Amino acid sequence: MTFKDQIDMSRLPGHVAVIMDGNGRWAHKRGRERIFGHHQGVKAVRKTVEAAAELGIKFLTLYAFSTENWNRPDEEVSALMDLMVDSINNETHTLVEKQISLMVIGDLSRLSENVRNRLFETMKITSEGTRMTLVVALSYSSRWEISEACRRIAVAVKEGRLNLEEINEQTMSDSLTTSHIPDPELMIRTSGEKRISNFLLWQLAYTELYFTEKLWPDFGKEDFYKAVADFQKRERRYGKTSEQIAENS
Repeated sequence: MTFKDQIDMSRLPGHVAVIMDGNGRWAHKRGRERIFGHHQGVKAVRKTVEAAAELGIKFLTLYAFSTENWNRPDEEVSALMDLMVDSINNETHTLVEKQISLMVIGDLSRLSENVRNRLFETMKITSEGTRMTLVVALSYSSRWEISEACRRIAVAVKEGRLNLEEINEQTMSDSLTTSHIPDPELMIRTSGEKRISNFLLWQLAYTELYFTEKLWPDFGKEDFYKAVADFQKRERRYGKTSEQIAENS
């Protein structure tokens, strides 16, 4: 029996987030440059998107490039951006065909005009896709996102559009880049690292975390299914007791 066979299709997580980690280590193990690992990682992205769509996951968020990644060597950053544009060009038709809409979150002002324009064009072309929303976190960090949200709230208060007494958790959620999509129920991180790395800190408050030793280029459909099957074995209590959950089920 495969892990896909173990999945209860009536209890799927509505939103899965993934920290794609390990491209560089995968390449170094093979005596190759880091960019070779990034190229192989694109294949894992394709498999993961396909697996999520086939299951019926409605939202899939991939952590593609953090604000901290700008500190990497210039040639690696440049190669990553070229790879990003090429991947978008190659996959746009498939996204449309599979009814998958693209959404991008992050500080896009730091991207080159060419990359930004291609992203915006693809988002427009795929905007009518209703099967799944693929969210790419690009030039993203959660601390940046929360800081920006606080700034927007402060401006609203200063301009008299919002009272201090009205600020609550919902106000913050509504001010984030993910305001119109649900929080992730499952977060997967590859490569054996067990940390969140400045990714969706607010949104992951009640998310189930799943860590695998697999390096990202080796992550395939069955690995994604395994993570979802593991998620379904967990009891999600949201601060309640097991007895309360049983009474309401």
